[in-house]
This record gives sequence, C-alpha cells and structure tokens, in this order.
Amino acid sequence: MQKVDCLIVGGGILGVAVARHLQSTFSHLKCLLVEKENILAKHQTGHNSGVIHAGIYYKTGSLKANLCIEGLKRIYEYCDANHLPYKKCGKLIVAVERDQLGRLDNLYRQATENGVQDIKMLDSKQIREIEPNCRGIRALHSPHTGIVDYGLLCRHFGKTFEQLGGRIVLNFEAEKFLSSGDASYPILIKSKTNSAILSRYVITCGGLQADKLAIACGGSKHPTIVPFRGDYLKLKNPNKDTLKVNGNIYPVPDPRFPFLGVHFTPRMDGSVWLGPNAVLSMKREGYGLFDFNIRDTIDHALNR
Repeated sequence: MQKVDCLIVGGGILGVAVARHLQSTFSHLKCLLVEKENILAKHQTGHNSGVIHAGIYYKTGSLKANLCIEGLKRIYEYCDANHLPYKKCGKLIVAVERDQLGRLDNLYRQATENGVQDIKMLDSKQIREIEPNCRGIRALHSPHTGIVDYGLLCRHFGKTFEQLGGRIVLNFEAEKFLSSGDASYPILIKSKTNSAILSRYVITCGGLQADKLAIACGGSKHPTIVPFRGDYLKLKNPNKDTLKVNGNIYPVPDPRFPFLGVHFTPRMDGSVWLGPNAVLSMKREGYGLFDFNIRDTIDHALNR
C-alpha cells in the first residue's frame, strides 16, 4: 500500500497551490494530491469570470483585504516568471445615480486605506476616455485589476508541484478517512473504487464537496454548502465600436445584495461576458441551465 507524508484532497487551484507550497517549502516530504476528476481545475477553478481583483471591496485590515492585495501582486509575478498570459485591463466601478455617490466615496476611501495601487476617482469625461461606450456620473478606476485563465494557472501549479517531486493521482474520489492502526502513518484514505493510501497528514481542499469531506473526516455537518450558479450572457460582436469594452465595468455594489452586481467582464479568449445573476442550483457541480441531480436536490431541501 502506498505511504505518503501528506495527502492533499482536491485538484482545484487551492488544493494544487497548497500542494505546491508544501513540496517547495519542505522538499523532504513525500506529498501526494488526489483529484476525483480526470483533469485538474474542472469545477470552481474552471468556472469563474477570471478576474484578478485588486482589494477594493474588503474591510481594511481584514484577512480578505490583505490576501487580495498580496494575491494580485503574486499572481502577476508568477505569470511573468513562467510566461503565462494575463491582461491587466483595469476596472471601472461606475455610479450612474446620485444616490450611489456616497457608496462610491466609501469604496474609494476603503481602497486607499487598503493600499490598492493607483486607485483614482474619475469624472464623466474621464470615464469615456477609458471606456468610450460607458456613461456615468463618477467612477473608481483600478488600473491594476486584470484577468487570467485560472484553470491554466492551476494546471501550471500542478506541473511545478510534480517537478518539485510531488505526485498527482487523478480519478481518485476520496470517500473514507479511517484510523489505520499504524502509528507512523495513522490515516487510511479509501476511494470510492476501494483504492487505499496511508498518510501521516491529510489536507482537504474540496471546493463544492468541502462539507461532505468534513463529515467524512469526522467533523460537523454544519455549515452546509448551498450551491448557487451565476449565469452570464456573451456579447455577440465585442469588437464592434459601439459594443467595445476595454476592461472590467462594474456597478456600485448594492448593500441589499451579497454580490457585486451585474458587470461586463472581458475574457482571455477575447469574448466579453455580461452577468452574473444568482440562481439556486439543483446540482452541486451543475453549470448548465437545466443541470439536475436528485440526490443533491433532496440534500438541499433537507439541509443535510
């Protein structure tokens, strides 16, 4: 039976980044990452808008704010060092109504306190200089906000993890975490196909399956993941002058809702998305309009 020092469960960007960091920092360790799918980054990492946020929205001094500021810097550094594509296309947060100006001022003050680089307040004329098709009273401009393909970034993390000596096993869906009776390798991990691995330590980074993995490891069933899906529209002719969007264009967030609002997001492939909404999903890993799973739906209805 295979024995490892540390087993990481989950091949999304968080799991692969953790694995890479461990192998890089502790080169003597034998680290193994297992992923239930046949590729890395198949779920949340590969299903997002790809924005590299600058740290505008988070409370000053919070962990989220600090990580966002540092994360933007490190993503650009990593992409430059490894010749991975990204676009530093910038971002506007646009006020179109007078009653939004106070909230925009608060965002500007918070972004400045957070240390967001080169953040500026623009008037209506300056907005059109950056986005000719955009109209607003005032806007915040974050020139260092960008976009990247996080799936590509994740898979590169995986490649460097393996180059450092780590191993990745795909099609391994971890199901049981048991006591092995071996003092040196105390954790026995079994997959749904009954493959088994012994490990000294286990780190789970299960994304949409995180609550189920927590229960399998002996943890509480709360909190429970309630999956919501965001749908986007795609502009038909994004290069047409009257539709051209140069960078991210966001509204001023409405405090009544727990998301940033419908926005324009350019993509690495040249397309432009408009969205998202927020729709209760009837399948944990369902990304299509009509995706449905009876087990997931029942679990959600019973909150289990």
